Amino acid sequence: MNGVEDGSIVALQRVEARVEPYEWSFISERSGEIAAHWQKLTADKPAMFNGRVLLQHRAAIEAGVFHAGYFATDYAALLAWRDFGVPPPAIRNGFGMAALRAADGAFLLGRMGEHTANAGKVYFAAGTPDHEDILPDGSLDLAGSVTRELCEETGLSLNEIVVEESWDAVIVPGRVAFMRPVRIDLPAEAARALMLERIASQEEPELSDMVIVRNLADCSDYDMPPFMTAYLAHIFERES
Repeated sequence: MNGVEDGSIVALQRVEARVEPYEWSFISERSGEIAAHWQKLTADKPAMFNGRVLLQHRAAIEAGVFHAGYFATDYAALLAWRDFGVPPPAIRNGFGMAALRAADGAFLLGRMGEHTANAGKVYFAAGTPDHEDILPDGSLDLAGSVTRELCEETGLSLNEIVVEESWDAVIVPGRVAFMRPVRIDLPAEAARALMLERIASQEEPELSDMVIVRNLADCSDYDMPPFMTAYLAHIFERES
């Protein structure tokens, strides 16, 4: 994967992604294990849904543009592949994240609900791309995925946020988190209160809480994936 190196954070002008045919050998070679793993996961979480998602099978960065190809698979396969240690061939879960920031500079992250696959984890609103993010020409609308997931998870509307044009790709084994800066014109506490009020009115909320992070030390208080702390460290260091 040209220019796509694990452990790097790369500033991007844009992301160009397409959905295309791809035969993932993991599916055919380990179908029984995938089914057993899904059965085990859903025994305690029956609300989990085995929908279709899009994963990244090729990627290259050229002149500030991230070029990627995606293919469709089942959510059960994604979780099994993740939990089995992302076995080869090289595949990545390439998803957009809304790096939501309040007017006072604090970041706002969500805590995943107990019924979800990532219960208790704290990170920006996000979701693995799916069929709703595919445009008529076959391209993948990651920018649209960012705002859709943010609005669905937090209850915010598009007229309450400002989305910047830039991206940062946080690249780790098996993942590329495409971070897009998003701002809300409220102090962090007021923004958190607003989102918690909206979340409380949702029938099946994905998030159980909103978390405020003002500095890197705050990250240690939460169950946060390493790629999230790496990104926040990168931003705080850049601004110091």
